[in-house]
Amino acid sequence: MNIKREDIRNIAIIAHVDHGKTTLVDELLKQSGVFRANQEVAERVMDSNDIERERGITILAKNTAVMYKDTKINIIDTPGHADFGGEVERVLKMVNGVVLVVDAFEGPMPQTRFVLTKALALDLPVVVCINKIDRPEARPKEVIDEVLELFMDLDANDEQLDSPFVFASAKAGIASLDIDVPGTDMQPLFETIINHIPAPSGDDEAGTQVLISTIDYNEYVGRIGVGKVDNGKVKVNQDVVIVNHHEPDKIRKVKVSKLYVYDGLKKVEVEEAGIGEIVAISGIADIHIGDTICSPENPEPIPFQKISEPTISMTFNVNDSPLAGQEGKFVTSRHLRERLFRELNTDVSLRVEETDTTESFKVSGRGELHLSVLIENMRREGYEFSVSKAEVIYKKDENGKKLEPIEECFIDVPDEFSGTVIDKLSQRKGELVSMGAGTGGYTRLEFSIPARGLIGYRGEFMTDTKGNGIINTSFKGYEPFKGDIQYRKSGSLIVFEDGVSVTYGLFNAQERGVLFIGAGEKVYSGMIIGQGGKAEDVEVNVCKKKQLTNTRSSAADEALRLVPPKIMSLEQCLDFIDTDELLEVTPKSLRIRKKILDPLMRKRASRDYINAHKND
Repeated sequence: MNIKREDIRNIAIIAHVDHGKTTLVDELLKQSGVFRANQEVAERVMDSNDIERERGITILAKNTAVMYKDTKINIIDTPGHADFGGEVERVLKMVNGVVLVVDAFEGPMPQTRFVLTKALALDLPVVVCINKIDRPEARPKEVIDEVLELFMDLDANDEQLDSPFVFASAKAGIASLDIDVPGTDMQPLFETIINHIPAPSGDDEAGTQVLISTIDYNEYVGRIGVGKVDNGKVKVNQDVVIVNHHEPDKIRKVKVSKLYVYDGLKKVEVEEAGIGEIVAISGIADIHIGDTICSPENPEPIPFQKISEPTISMTFNVNDSPLAGQEGKFVTSRHLRERLFRELNTDVSLRVEETDTTESFKVSGRGELHLSVLIENMRREGYEFSVSKAEVIYKKDENGKKLEPIEECFIDVPDEFSGTVIDKLSQRKGELVSMGAGTGGYTRLEFSIPARGLIGYRGEFMTDTKGNGIINTSFKGYEPFKGDIQYRKSGSLIVFEDGVSVTYGLFNAQERGVLFIGAGEKVYSGMIIGQGGKAEDVEVNVCKKKQLTNTRSSAADEALRLVPPKIMSLEQCLDFIDTDELLEVTPKSLRIRKKILDPLMRKRASRDYINAHKND
């Protein structure tokens, strides 16, 4: 019979990047008594991996649960970045409603639209939480109107338009239902969730049905499937079958070896779980997102939307530079292969393919940020490898015409920089869709632009807008190829011989452009140590020492003034490299180099390439 579990609520917290989702979850955990009174609590406790903490972004969806009075609220904190949109789409299948967090100053942003579209498409009830109301420049009343306009734009039904609004400051730990009356704690938000988000329901006498929406991975127990019990019960040692909506032929008999539910930040082992519970199941080796675990008597898969396809790829190679193997712990192709395929255990939007050589692998993902986070993680774990420039993944239509991925790009910039941004994006084949006045002297621009036009643009954008611009993108679809784009107008400064850089050599080289290294660094022929001032590449000798005579002393060297080098971050290096270059990544260094190190071979290859493409 169909029952409602009034003692459970399942919600996802969705929002644009940096609108305060994770901080809000922190407060809900604190105020529901998950932590002991004197317990030391890390800020943004949900962002568990190092990169999430440093960048202040959420990459993986996280599960937690709090008790409020007699109701258990299962909360899923989701990422805001478009590159991790695959995470958001999946977790919404586990919940019965969402809390949409909107910044009281910024208002609805592109990602707000993206995540809300997904929630409304699944007909989920929404609680709108206007966060950061204590910001000095907050404008909550206007933001309410903007949120309602967004609902209307997205064709929300009457019920969704009647969504309750809660005004909160997650940082201060307060919420209120009245915009003019400050709250004292988070109780109004808890009450609104319980009253407005429906309790999960299902048939407790039917066969088991659990849709796996996320995968956790643990070295000791392997893959752990996380999902909501839709019908029936699930028990330890129960014989079940795995089926999948998109793979009708898939049917495998397996056994549930361990079962967990969430309590605060911990997983608690249980013997059985019923309808509406969010459970973690371990012991099934080959479990995937989108699989449904069912009783063998009536295996019925639950429909599940396909995960968005990757749009950008890079080649990961074994490092073969003259300095290879000196800084990394894992350097062989076996190490690289094993690590990349292990990433597939938890990251569904990623694809890894073998190439015709055992030394390199094609890795495809949702965007540059997606792949740069993987590179940074591997580097910290002690891997050494090299990567090529990110390239987009093309498709062909039925007539054999080339199609490429197009992104919608939303930009907020101070008025005085809008001309520069429009000019730069037009050169990269961007089409200006709309232009309007934003708030506080900002202009809002909307572009439709090929994904490859955005590769390497973020760094330039930050420079052009003096760090004040905001750029957001979301995938629009595939459209006909828009023509060639010239990425970089300046050449590279290439090292002429192996050795160690010295002040005298660098002093002469710095007249040619901007240097990336200082004195005393190991260099090799074909390595790139700077950005040239002209379009062509220039070879420089940075190991050259001054010839000493009896009138010249080496002490005069110390009087040479070097301009401080431009130290490049991982993202800046990935943005900078061109198609004939590689980025060498080790736990200690980032070095940019030409794919072909030998100068003669390089010139020959470039001449052959030009001859081959003369008639294009």
